[in-house]
Amino acid sequence: QAGCLDLAGHFHLQFLEVSDSGVYHVQFEIIEIRSDKIASARKLGVGVDAVQHGVEALTYLLTESSKLAISEIDFQDSVHVLGFSDELNKLLLQLYLDNRKEIRSILSELAPKLPSYHNLEWRLDVQLASRSLRQQIKPAMTIKLHLNQNGDQTAQVLQTDPSTLLHLIQQLEQALGEMKTNHCRRIVRNMK
Repeated sequence: QAGCLDLAGHFHLQFLEVSDSGVYHVQFEIIEIRSDKIASARKLGVGVDAVQHGVEALTYLLTESSKLAISEIDFQDSVHVLGFSDELNKLLLQLYLDNRKEIRSILSELAPKLPSYHNLEWRLDVQLASRSLRQQIKPAMTIKLHLNQNGDQTAQVLQTDPSTLLHLIQQLEQALGEMKTNHCRRIVRNMK
């Protein structure tokens, strides 16, 4: 987990080392209040670009750490690699601990709302003969899939032959089996 920031992010956070007391000031003034970057730069005695890039790097660090729900120890390891003072590392850790739940809730609100399963209806149709062919067997599976999306119900009607349906079932069973692997469980746990 070490290395939530790349070298560019580390460079942009360098101004935090110059003014340790400005960590909370910059974070809350720019992100929560959306105040003027020029005024913030003057208060900290650094350039406007440094403030903007620093806030972006700090936001990236907090967002990625919250998204991955990394532990205190992993966060400390990630920040320790950047070479900041112990006091600044403690301030960043406290900032992360104070805001990680709120950041995760905001990230979950921003996530796209995908349709969810509600119901499934199916029907097997078999054509036994036609005018031109008296002994023709042509099976077809008709599926009506009911979905919920944003409180609305929609229905999708699908039609397929049995061999394609069997292939689809095999692919879905393979995907379910893949979801039981440790790698996929780790990914799903980090997405929550």
